[in-house]
Amino acid sequence: MKLTLPDILIICAYLTSTIVIGLVLKKRAQQDKTAYMLGGHKLPWYMLGLSNASGMFDISGTMWLVTLAFVYGLKSIWIPWLWPVFNQIFLMVFLSIWLRRSNATTGAEWITTRFGAGKEGRLSHGIVVVFALISCLGFLAYGFIGLGKFVEIFIPWEVISPYIPFDVPPEYVAHVYGIVFTLFAMFYAILGGMTSIVWADVVQYTIMTVSAVVIGIIAMKALSLHPLVVPEGWMNPFFGARLDLDWTGIIDEVNEKIASDGYSLFSIFFTMMLFKGILVSAAGPAPNYDMQKILSSRSPKEAAKMSGFVSVVLMPSRYFMIAGFAVLGLLFYDRLDLVVGNRIDFEQILPSAISEFAPVGLMGLLLAGLLAAFMSTFAGTLNAAQAYLVNDIYIKYLKPTAGGKEVSRVSYITGILVVAVSIVFGIFALDVNSILQWIVSALWGSYVASNVLKWYWWRFNGSGFFWGMVAGIVPALIFPYVFDTLDLYYFPLILVISIAGCIIGTYAAPPTNEETLKNFYRSVRPWGFWKPVHDKVVAEDPGFRKNTDFWRDMFNVVLGTIAQTALVIFPIYIVLKKMVPLTVSIAIIVVCFIIMKKTWWDRLPDEKPEQKPL
Repeated sequence: MKLTLPDILIICAYLTSTIVIGLVLKKRAQQDKTAYMLGGHKLPWYMLGLSNASGMFDISGTMWLVTLAFVYGLKSIWIPWLWPVFNQIFLMVFLSIWLRRSNATTGAEWITTRFGAGKEGRLSHGIVVVFALISCLGFLAYGFIGLGKFVEIFIPWEVISPYIPFDVPPEYVAHVYGIVFTLFAMFYAILGGMTSIVWADVVQYTIMTVSAVVIGIIAMKALSLHPLVVPEGWMNPFFGARLDLDWTGIIDEVNEKIASDGYSLFSIFFTMMLFKGILVSAAGPAPNYDMQKILSSRSPKEAAKMSGFVSVVLMPSRYFMIAGFAVLGLLFYDRLDLVVGNRIDFEQILPSAISEFAPVGLMGLLLAGLLAAFMSTFAGTLNAAQAYLVNDIYIKYLKPTAGGKEVSRVSYITGILVVAVSIVFGIFALDVNSILQWIVSALWGSYVASNVLKWYWWRFNGSGFFWGMVAGIVPALIFPYVFDTLDLYYFPLILVISIAGCIIGTYAAPPTNEETLKNFYRSVRPWGFWKPVHDKVVAEDPGFRKNTDFWRDMFNVVLGTIAQTALVIFPIYIVLKKMVPLTVSIAIIVVCFIIMKKTWWDRLPDEKPEQKPL
């Protein structure tokens, strides 16, 4: 075990701080459900943005991104479009504004503002709760397995096993570690609610940023002393029809990794990824911690600022760290311990590089930072799952009059249950990449059709939403066992089935109640196919103005995506010491920011949503 006393003390200090935050903010969280789930709408946009960035700076995702950078070089900047990362730009430009105008507590509660509280509204509400819980459990399991694999490097099981009164098979050692650190995240998230999570996330983001800068500098110094040997095309972010990265004679095993990932036909993969990404982004946020942060903001204007701030604070620091670890892995590959269960696991590059190269003290800081990243993601996702169970099941159907302390008590119980189930999910997860691919390709594919149509088409009703979601979720759960291919490649099939469910379900039932449609259109003010509803609203209120910002919003989406991609690549160029492309990428960022100051920032709506009674 390479951890020294200073490293252990740093990690213990961080874990203690999370417990203190949970205890200090417990009383504030018990005031009412809004205080617990949304921080009482009192948290400023920049803190929510830092919190959201910290939640996305997760350990499993960072391990995956380091592996991508190691294997694919500069071309790896496109692969995270699987999420897609540019959904933050859609949120920043217009969707966060639309979502926050609802003044809802969760995404499922938001559904009732669109489809009403009748039978169809209840159906659509119920299926969103089901999807949200499946999604949250998937993300919790994804973080859980990544954390365990990470800790395994630093605390070898042979050091711990003599003190454990039971045998643990080697393939489940990572899960035992995952359970231990999951309990810390569960403690402060359950006690302090959203406010506790945001304050812990700010601490975590600070630790991660310091760690990122230090590891990037270490890599740059190493690069000054050793040549970087990579295949032709590794340094080029652009690509043709095929990937054409040949690691033969450099690190032969990487060729097998590329073949197993299924990214060789890169143009086809990129086209599918972009197609899916645009649809997922236009659908709005999935019902997880990202949506809860938007709903926690003070106003629609602050919701938009928060979503934009995420990319600015997340991308540079995260990719400075990612590039640093990838470079260290390439320079000293022969010193890394990547063999797990008699096979090479490239997802071990990150923890193995820390174990090999981080000096005393810095190792503790890095471990605390990456543990913080896991706990941030886990806590935010747990908070979202609790919100759906408590607000959309317990309060809505079982105890509408529940007070603040009762809400907190039920939240504690549901939080423990969610963690227990997610641990079971994590135990059955093969690796980080497999569960990630299923979440972003199959599961989110089931979400797309219903959630695009709900924003942009007035005739779409609760029946269409319900059957569209069901028609997507069922194949998303079945297809991984039917098709032996990358999940992304059967996304179009899931989409077609889901669209069919949407259309059939919509026309099998009457339109949504007219008053519900008018209230939604009047308050949210979306653009799209809303003419019949618009005409009725204008007949009642001649001063009402239609949203005509579609083309400006699309311009800002394109410009914002370009800026975000430049924010991803410029820290990589810093680590690689490529001054010309670095200068170009910074110039692109500056130009995009100047234009968007006029086309987006200065045009944000200055409004506050009406407050509903608690």
